[in-house]
Amino acid sequence: MLHEQRERRGFGRLRKLPSKRWQAAYTGPDLVLHRPPSTFMTKDDAVAWLAAERKLIDLDTWTPPAERRAVRKVAGQTVEEFANEWLAGRKTAKGEPLKARTAADYRRYLDRHILPALGSLPLRQLTPARVQAWYDELDAQTPTQRAHVYQLLRAIATTAADKKLIPANPCKIPGAGRAQRAKKITPATPAELAAIAANMPKRLQLAVLLGGWCALRYGEIAELRRRDIDLKRGTITVSRGVTWPSVRDPETSKLASTAVVGTPKTAAGLREVHIPPHILPAVAAHLAQHTDRGRDAMLFASSSGHHIHPRAFGWQYHQARVKAGRQDLRFHDLRHTGAVLAAQTGATLAELMGRLGHSTPSAAMRYQHAAADRDKAIAEALSRLANG
Repeated sequence: MLHEQRERRGFGRLRKLPSKRWQAAYTGPDLVLHRPPSTFMTKDDAVAWLAAERKLIDLDTWTPPAERRAVRKVAGQTVEEFANEWLAGRKTAKGEPLKARTAADYRRYLDRHILPALGSLPLRQLTPARVQAWYDELDAQTPTQRAHVYQLLRAIATTAADKKLIPANPCKIPGAGRAQRAKKITPATPAELAAIAANMPKRLQLAVLLGGWCALRYGEIAELRRRDIDLKRGTITVSRGVTWPSVRDPETSKLASTAVVGTPKTAAGLREVHIPPHILPAVAAHLAQHTDRGRDAMLFASSSGHHIHPRAFGWQYHQARVKAGRQDLRFHDLRHTGAVLAAQTGATLAELMGRLGHSTPSAAMRYQHAAADRDKAIAEALSRLANG
């Protein structure tokens, strides 16, 4: 009986179902069996569908029917609609939800830099020319932010292209995803580090020393607990960090930031950093004088016992750096200082990556290059001495 319900043809196959409806299928150029999204009321309708598919193959314009349906489904979808869907479903490479800070950054980039210019555009009209025009309007005075915003649009467009919603990724601007440092950072000298620390409130002096000599990020320093410090071994265990992602209040529409403690972005961020012996006494003194008892006591807590917000810390740091004559040195530049100092000791690329918590060599290589530049300056100074 089943054999009587099937009909073999030169192209495709037909089958009459017990419901009296007709089912069609064919093997495409990709050697995969393809079917329509539903069955047909009559045999003629099923034959017509097969004929239309065969014509697309003959004209060399065929794509899988499921892909064509997906394209038609989103034909009217805008960049904003797709970008919001993309962000809502975005996962890390390990399939985990995005870090709160990362999700907040993506949301800010979309709301401030991408959607105002491109949001209402139909997704399929996102062409290389449109992307180039949009990119040219981004603020060139903030190269790092400009690169991050472009990277985000490129990632969204990559997903759209992978899903065959657009013919190809329109983000093709060479080098747009790489930020060129806006200004050259002059690392602090050991004497300048000491001067900046000395101008900070006593309870915050160690934060400057750890930022410079151990190359820690502010979020890592602000979350340090007593249990993370091993004075006997002279080490700091970095296993967490605090961020302050901006979240919009649904009722007031105002942005507010709340401290969020989490693990580093990559496994490389989980590390043990050895403290230079010459600042170990400062670490011991800080634990004794400015850190509460208990393993979970924060090394640097606000007067209310919470994490110190970067803006509150930054106000103190700004005054200290001005007094030390290094008003150009941002707190994050202390990490650059620590990296260059480590490179000057002859540390290998792998050793720098481990100390800094980098997962790729590219960033650590910058500090090796900086150390090489410093060595050239030393050689020139030696020649000046030789020449009197």
